[in-house]
Amino acid sequence: MELNEEYQPGNIVYVMYRNPHTQDVAQIQQAAVVEHPEEEGELALFLYDTYYPLNDQVAIFSSEAEANEAYEFYFGDADQENLYG
Repeated sequence: MELNEEYQPGNIVYVMYRNPHTQDVAQIQQAAVVEHPEEEGELALFLYDTYYPLNDQVAIFSSEAEANEAYEFYFGDADQENLYG
């Protein structure tokens, strides 16, 4: 199943996001699944006022708990300061 088939516009998901300026900093961020404004029929992640491709290059989780568990596995204890709301 392709990612575009798993998600619908309006879904709220959680992604592991690396700071583009400081690559050793990762955070869990909430993102919205939206229709891509430039690619008809494609979905995108809307995060920080930017559209990102919805593909397998992004760690996408359906719940904050699932994202926190993966974060802790890969980066150690999840720090509440680094998590979205």
